[in-house]
Amino acid sequence: MNTSVSVVYYKNKTLSNGEHPLMLRITKDRKSKYQSLGISIPPQLWDFTKNQPKRSCPNRDTILRLISEKTKQYQEQLIEFKAENKDFTATTLIQKVDKPIKRMTVGELFLKQIAYFKASKRLGYAESHDYVYKSLLKFNGHLDIYFSEIDNEWLKNYETWLRGLGNSDNTIGIKFRTLRAVFNIAVKENIVKPEYYPFKKYQVSKLHQETAKRALTKANIMAILNYPSYSKDYYTQLAVDLFAFSYFMGGINFADMAYLTMKNITNNRLIYTRRKTKQLINLPMQPKALELINKYKSDNQSYIFPILSSFHKTEEQQKCRRRKVMKKINKRLKLEKTVNLPP
Repeated sequence: MNTSVSVVYYKNKTLSNGEHPLMLRITKDRKSKYQSLGISIPPQLWDFTKNQPKRSCPNRDTILRLISEKTKQYQEQLIEFKAENKDFTATTLIQKVDKPIKRMTVGELFLKQIAYFKASKRLGYAESHDYVYKSLLKFNGHLDIYFSEIDNEWLKNYETWLRGLGNSDNTIGIKFRTLRAVFNIAVKENIVKPEYYPFKKYQVSKLHQETAKRALTKANIMAILNYPSYSKDYYTQLAVDLFAFSYFMGGINFADMAYLTMKNITNNRLIYTRRKTKQLINLPMQPKALELINKYKSDNQSYIFPILSSFHKTEEQQKCRRRKVMKKINKRLKLEKTVNLPP
């Protein structure tokens, strides 16, 4: 059964001002559904023979364009249903085309995402979104705007503003990728229509600058591993030992080392879940790495390495402590080139 979409001057409903609404009639399987176009016209301004506004009707061209665009949306959705060989009713067709848009501003969605990441204890994401949120606030003055207002020109102006502050391509790219991620959520949650998506035209990929590769030489590594076993500076020795442990145990990063306990050592294997990717890691313990564990483990501390303690209870406290210790450690891991432990 063919599906038809046509405009109807709906005389069955009379508004308080005496006008009648314009409706789209969608008919499928001999069943019709009506969808309002959101406008009404006095009966004396409607041409019932041509089924369109009379030439004397104010805003006639605008009304005709609205009818044409809305009918086109339904026709395109019909083609999509047929191409995908999907069955549908008049009701589901209307729901697909006229799904109501949620009213949420750019600022509101950013704050919602920041709160979500904090509640999920994904503080890195919360912090990066808050960083971009504050940048956008400074640029635009406020974020009481809808996503449909962020177009190609708006993005170019934001980029120009960031460059005026001295931001590099990579720094600008990070901010734009976060903004794009939030915009993608807005489209997914039906906060903005897909046709307003500006990142098809504005390419974020151009905001990438290759950085020089910095590989450690064998001499760098051996210089750290062969560092005297005792140092008067506590954090220098800790830096050397953590670097060595990471080297011996498959490149385990600083954050994962911070949370290791003796429960992660089972049958002479190191078993832990990566905090960032949630990937389970299972490695045989290397003798040198085991020596370092025995050096630092203590019945008086919760974790193997003295990075975190029972005092650091909240995720925020732990993150601040990790940053503080890592800053001290990376400062001491300087040889001929700067060497940093992976965060």
